[in-house]
Amino acid sequence: MNRLLVLMAGLCALAVFTLALSPAFDWRLPPGVAPPPVPADNPMSEAKVALGRRLFYDADLSIDGTMSCATCHEQRHAFTDTNATRPGVHNDPGRRNIMALTNVGYFGPLTWADPRVTRLEDQILIPIAGEKPVEMGFAKQEHLLTARLGANACYQRMFASAFPEAKGEVSMATIGKALATFQRTLLSFDAPYDQHKRGEAVAVSDETWRGETLFFGRRAGCASCHAGPSFTDAATGPPDKAFHRIDLPFSGDQGLGEITGRNADKARFRTPGLRNVGVSEPYLHDGSAKTLSQAIRRHRAAIGLGDAQVADLVAFLGTLTDQRFISDKRFSLPPTRCG
Repeated sequence: MNRLLVLMAGLCALAVFTLALSPAFDWRLPPGVAPPPVPADNPMSEAKVALGRRLFYDADLSIDGTMSCATCHEQRHAFTDTNATRPGVHNDPGRRNIMALTNVGYFGPLTWADPRVTRLEDQILIPIAGEKPVEMGFAKQEHLLTARLGANACYQRMFASAFPEAKGEVSMATIGKALATFQRTLLSFDAPYDQHKRGEAVAVSDETWRGETLFFGRRAGCASCHAGPSFTDAATGPPDKAFHRIDLPFSGDQGLGEITGRNADKARFRTPGLRNVGVSEPYLHDGSAKTLSQAIRRHRAAIGLGDAQVADLVAFLGTLTDQRFISDKRFSLPPTRCG
């Protein structure tokens, strides 16, 4: 009897352990790809993703109801847009190029020049309520946003489902958590590059493979910064090591130096990820490079490359465009309005 009890206890413990290890959220990732890290205080849930997606496309997140997150982060452009910079709701000029959101859940530093912003939950509130520059316009008026959303019966139900532990509270914290949860699902690992790596038949040119050799080799040295599965050291190393100065002379934007005050950090900017880079033009922190060729030429490391080599690199970068990702209906505008 005692041996039976011990066996039953062991099986129960194993069941509990297995349950604890079971994924609570279906990331729908290909084999061998780990999901992005998730903060302990904001676990994934389908209800939270659905709420975050709806908020992402809702213009009520701007003070005058004219701008949503998706206004600047368009799915067909890998969740960025085609402007060099984008003005805010009060026509304040945009300061820097809109960053694409492909695989953003893996990144450490989340902005062009501030290594302190490493949590999506925090970064997301900057465009909503930031002041330098003003984007969506709720600076010092956040209560108007929470009251606006809290008065909507549809949102009342969605927040209650997404945040039962907070009794459905509509706050800047829960808004940020929902948006962050949705953005962690913006995963792209099905480009021709990935298909080829998985052994699938992919029709590409010889030019493409020459570009791959250049990209990962010492001659161009691209992979020294554009590293790892998302092609950025912002996802592979310490946050403060993902900032680089790629060209001289540089504009008046001091980049990382603005935060640190160090001359050595002037004009250093975070390495952007290169997945879907073929549809996310213009490029660089100020949007001043309209084409990939121009962006490559702005790197000091590219000075010795000929036109044919630059064309090879462009061809390789084209294999990083994931058509499924930029058309996936799970990430698109919800078919019905909330309320």
